[in-house]
Amino acid sequence: MATKRKVNNLLALAVLSVIVQRPMHRYEIAATLRAHGKDRDMDIKWGSLYTVVQNMEKAGFLEVVGSERDGARPERVIYRITDAGRTEMADWTRELLAAPEPEHHRFTAGLSILAVLPPDEVIVLLGTRIAALERTIATTRAELAALTLPRLFLVESEFGLAMLEAEANWARSLRDELAAGTFEGLELWRQWHVDGMPAEQIPELGERGTD
Repeated sequence: MATKRKVNNLLALAVLSVIVQRPMHRYEIAATLRAHGKDRDMDIKWGSLYTVVQNMEKAGFLEVVGSERDGARPERVIYRITDAGRTEMADWTRELLAAPEPEHHRFTAGLSILAVLPPDEVIVLLGTRIAALERTIATTRAELAALTLPRLFLVESEFGLAMLEAEANWARSLRDELAAGTFEGLELWRQWHVDGMPAEQIPELGERGTD
């Protein structure tokens, strides 16, 4: 079970991961996060950065060490990570690496109501998805090949590529089953879109073993 954290927002972990390098103000934090591509790795909502930094200071993970002013711009408060912040960063990272959690995926949502569309349309839609995934996979492979960073800083991109490849392979397998007519219950599915889908034939969630 995930730990209940004082600041339970992955943006907080992203902030800790960059501010551990040196003290920064919020604008520098945001610029460093973007430069490191953290918005590709985590669901970062930039508009909440101010609040997250404030909450982290209240929680004792960051502390103010000074401020600076650049011309007529507003004064910028500079923060640094505390010992408590370092402990939180390490503990949170351990949890993310070791403890799997259910993650909602938009594709899963679509698959869960697949039957509302006729099989032939699903075949076409899966083909569109597979083509898009293949383009993304090719781009990601090229980007990874062009990078000269140590592998330590690329493992999240490797994982993302592996997940894209697995999804493309699975979607391709499903499409091929549908196209070949070997998908179990395919004819019943087709008939539903001729006669209408009888509610009594749709299994309840509990019948699928997910009570």
